[in-house]
Amino acid sequence: MNNKIHVLAGLQWGDEGKGKIVDMLSKDYDVVVRYQGGANAGHTIIIDGKKTVLHLIPSGIFTNNIICVIGNGTVIDPKALIDEIELLNKDGIDLTDRLFISKDAHIILPYHKIIDAINESKNDKIGTTKKGIGPTYFDKYARRGIKFSDFDDESVLKDKIKKNLGYLISIFPESDELKYLNSTDLFDELKTQYSRISSYFEQTHYLLNKFISEGKNILLEGAQGALLDVDFGTYPYITSSSPTSGGACTGTGIPPTVINGVIGIVKAYTTRVGEGPFPTELFDETGKEIARIGVEFGATTGRPRRCGWLDLVALKYAVIINGVTEIALTKSDVLDTFKEIKLCTEYELDNKIINTFPSNPFVLQKVKPVYRTFKGWNTSFSNTSTYDN
Repeated sequence: MNNKIHVLAGLQWGDEGKGKIVDMLSKDYDVVVRYQGGANAGHTIIIDGKKTVLHLIPSGIFTNNIICVIGNGTVIDPKALIDEIELLNKDGIDLTDRLFISKDAHIILPYHKIIDAINESKNDKIGTTKKGIGPTYFDKYARRGIKFSDFDDESVLKDKIKKNLGYLISIFPESDELKYLNSTDLFDELKTQYSRISSYFEQTHYLLNKFISEGKNILLEGAQGALLDVDFGTYPYITSSSPTSGGACTGTGIPPTVINGVIGIVKAYTTRVGEGPFPTELFDETGKEIARIGVEFGATTGRPRRCGWLDLVALKYAVIINGVTEIALTKSDVLDTFKEIKLCTEYELDNKIINTFPSNPFVLQKVKPVYRTFKGWNTSFSNTSTYDN
């Protein structure tokens, strides 16, 4: 097999620039596939000065003739998807025979967003986007989730919505918002939304494996980052799915035996949005300057990102668990004007030096970064177009 089947994964806490890299690389692929997450992701693309933020549709859609697939590992808010499709149509991008969505993807319903907001209002908040992602994955693994394939039997779908809503009202009796919801109205609204996007749905695991047998090059696009992975991240301050390369298989139906490369995306510094430990976080003017130059605000929420120096201990951990074969370094130009640049090479924990990443957040919050300091380059590389230069 000579075709490229590559995974593109973020190696930090998300926001590494995956969307831009996918857009740049997509010309070398025939198919781009999103394999996990939902509209909590924000992939920002700027073309000819026009900024577009995609939350669900792979950013390869801006490359002519590229086929884009949203895999079974994603959770989808139908309204958000419709809005995104309309946005692209207004920009003259025809999605006919270019966008395929897994019928096995789970649906985010209005009650999921309400539950998300309730959970975030409590003292043990995680810092989610409140878009219903976590509660939808919770329903998926509790075996009461709703898939788009459930439209194959509408009577069963109606019953599932009614049961789910009744269950949630029973465990959140204080929520007036849940009580105001009506299962019949929810079904009718969902059916109307589905009618607008039904032509895009497919058994995408068959489609993708057919593409592989035809020799097509495929890029599997993750959302968020490795340090937010539900298994390998700083649990419980994590996302609800697997952004690591392993999630590319379970989220698409592509077998691991055909994947022949993993591209890891990493910033020249580190950022984090939401709660959770962050060893190299800067609370001084340097941190503010990185945020200002790097325009570090969440593409989905607009929240300011916490900024710090590059953490090589965390990065090496992410490289190992993803099986990274190539690294794409982004936003090094943000550091162009800094006289000194620091890199965290080790941690100090309880007066001992360690060089492994403790994913337990209560341990990680106690580590102290050990830095090496380098003289800054103090020049702009914006016009550099060759590797030798």
